[in-house]
Amino acid sequence: MRTWLKRISLGFIIILALAIIGFVWWGYTPLKAMPESQTALESDNDVLVIAKKWMVFSPINTSTKTGIIIYPGGHVDPRAYAPLAKEIARNGYLVILPPMPLNLAVFDINVADEIIEASPEIETWFIGGHSLGGAMAAEYVAANPEKINGLMLWASFSAESTDLSQVHGLDVLSIYGTKDGEVEGIRASRGRLPADTVWIEIDGGNHAQFGWYGTQPGDGVATISREEQQAWILKETIAFIETKGK
Repeated sequence: MRTWLKRISLGFIIILALAIIGFVWWGYTPLKAMPESQTALESDNDVLVIAKKWMVFSPINTSTKTGIIIYPGGHVDPRAYAPLAKEIARNGYLVILPPMPLNLAVFDINVADEIIEASPEIETWFIGGHSLGGAMAAEYVAANPEKINGLMLWASFSAESTDLSQVHGLDVLSIYGTKDGEVEGIRASRGRLPADTVWIEIDGGNHAQFGWYGTQPGDGVATISREEQQAWILKETIAFIETKGK
């Protein structure tokens, strides 16, 4: 009897170990960033890019008191958001894009604390992200409303247990595409956000084109180009920051 129990226990341990190894392997083999992402990580005349612990995009020709933290989407190479981050910085803002453990923002929701502490010159903070990254940014705001002025949800929504509708002084932007595979969940989250949330619907946009990483399982087929969708996201994000920034 004891021999069988030992065999069962050993079998369970082996299965658990294989499951953990498989999950870690999956986490570190995310959806790959496109070549445009690598180009965006090179500094130019307008934006200084430093990619060490975090990817930091700093405007060269102007000083700024406003910072934007972007949480990457789940199981996506964070470099896929570098083109958008760089263009936001080109408009005169500090932008910080932190990689996440196992490429899942759920494992480092509070990295914003460290980012904020490292940039004492910044007076106004916006935080946001794509998909899971946006949901985890919402979790951070719920726990730290005094640290953040604005939340940006890109093809994302807060968890059903996370109600931000009564957070005083919080400005929120929600952008999504009509071809997004999660569009109904995004629309259904309206009641969990402030009444004055800015809602932007990108006609023909999908989920994956919020970054530069190709296609995504379960997503809809976009009827506009990635370049057009990215330009739309940038325009509305900058308008939101300019309007809501203190």
